[in-house]
Amino acid sequence: MYDFMAVRLKAYLEEAPDWCSALGNASALFNALLKDLNWAGFYLMKDHELILGPFQGKPACVRIALGKGVCGTAALHKTTQLVPDVHAFEGHIACDSASNSELVVPVLFGENTVAVIDLDSPLLNRFDEEDALGFEKIAKILSGQIDWQTVLNR
Repeated sequence: MYDFMAVRLKAYLEEAPDWCSALGNASALFNALLKDLNWAGFYLMKDHELILGPFQGKPACVRIALGKGVCGTAALHKTTQLVPDVHAFEGHIACDSASNSELVVPVLFGENTVAVIDLDSPLLNRFDEEDALGFEKIAKILSGQIDWQTVLNR
């Protein structure tokens, strides 16, 4: 599935290299292809905090401080966060009380975190290592095919 997702994503990026269109289509793709999600989208780095970007799902937290919650932890440490039970994650930010598991993958531009991919599920243990590796591949595609300088300078 992740190979198919990568092919589709690359096609969307060729069609619309603008970051907003690209991330909007990526969010829709994640939401369409993955089962048991209640949120799929992006947070973008701006002024040393994460700001809500394109997504599919219920309204979400607009700002997340670096190091706070699952997204802030992934952004700060530049590491994938695979969380089988968000209620056991110290400092979890509950934007949607229906979420029970989460996968967050940083998107790096050079050595800097420019965004995170955030996936939430109402199921416990929804995400596994295959999902983490698949989305790390997706993050690398996004890293290489979006003009992140435009995003950073917005």
